[in-house]
Amino acid sequence: MRDPVENPFSPGSDIVPEVWAGRTAQLSDWRDVVRPRLLKGLPERGRTILGEPGLGKSSLVRRIAQQAERSGDWVTPQLRVPLGSDPLKLVAAAVLALAAQAGLPAARERAIEGLLDRVQTVAASGLSLTLQQKEGPEPHVALTELLVEVGRAAIARDVVAMLHIDEVQNITDERALSQLLIALGDAITHEIRVAAPGGAQVRRGLPIAVYLTGLPDFEDRAGALKGATFARRFRTTVLAPIDDDDLAEALQEFVLPGWEVPGPDGGRTRIRMEPDAASAIIEICRGEPFLFQLAGQHAWNADRSPVITREQALRGWRGAQREAVAHVERILARLPERERAFVEAMAAVPPQERKLTRIAAEMGYAKVTDAGPTSQRLDTVRGIIDRGRLYSFRHRAVEAYLTSDWPDVS
Repeated sequence: MRDPVENPFSPGSDIVPEVWAGRTAQLSDWRDVVRPRLLKGLPERGRTILGEPGLGKSSLVRRIAQQAERSGDWVTPQLRVPLGSDPLKLVAAAVLALAAQAGLPAARERAIEGLLDRVQTVAASGLSLTLQQKEGPEPHVALTELLVEVGRAAIARDVVAMLHIDEVQNITDERALSQLLIALGDAITHEIRVAAPGGAQVRRGLPIAVYLTGLPDFEDRAGALKGATFARRFRTTVLAPIDDDDLAEALQEFVLPGWEVPGPDGGRTRIRMEPDAASAIIEICRGEPFLFQLAGQHAWNADRSPVITREQALRGWRGAQREAVAHVERILARLPERERAFVEAMAAVPPQERKLTRIAAEMGYAKVTDAGPTSQRLDTVRGIIDRGRLYSFRHRAVEAYLTSDWPDVS
């Protein structure tokens, strides 16, 4: 009845899972704000989606890209930046593909032909070699000019051109990061004159959407490098775990009416999930998208029967514990020493006593102000805790790992 081939849960990186949970604010932001405003020529900042591993940053933007493609928009592939690579070279190649989609290579204007040649040089040679040659404008200028031409063509087709650059924290060269952010920022803020009804000339923005995704560390580097300019041109969202209600809504299709799969003799059948099994999966994953997909995948594979039971969900999770533990440990291992010490001290304090004074004392600090900057970073930059009168964990998987026997299942 059910087998791994038909498993709809996908815990792999960068995959848009069939079983989707939450992120309605970000999805509606594209549907109701970004795309409509860009098509009307209104200014709209790029979007920077950051968060700890496993929170579904790349999957979220790939889902937005799928929606864009279904609307006929021009979308680049997910441009993953390898560590230490040349991002301008990567983006230049993708923008050339958008230019081809816009029909620019067929244009006979010499200016466009020369522009394409310059960007092709960047795509082939990269930033360092292009700068050494010192011929023509700097690489980011050529890239911006080509994006502007793509934007002009998008206006004529009434579509949006969307770029998704992933793993942006891997851009270690400050020159490359600066040139990339300037090129993208200049393109999304560029305005052109167009003819309005009645013949009047008005200014409008280009329908270019830019999404950057990566780990929280990126905002520090981009903000330090570009300061207020980056904040004006890109709006940053730090993802948090998903609410239990959103997870329950995602699993409701399994509870009623059941998840449809191929049946015997070429027909269709449905795989159901007991409400207690859905509750177990929600309790296990602690709002973490990766752990949610992992728990669902193992619950599905735990048996072949047409109904997923609570016992099967728990049995499947026992087989996934090692991978789950390693995932949370990687998140903690990324934290600088002071931040790791803070969350460990915070976990050691009972929830009803988690005030900054108590946490600072647990860390051995003589003054509470010594712990203040660390707590601020863990809140505003990493999204792991929430500061208030009482401090709490926003990242519930980290809290569970540090405070209980989770993810062990008896």
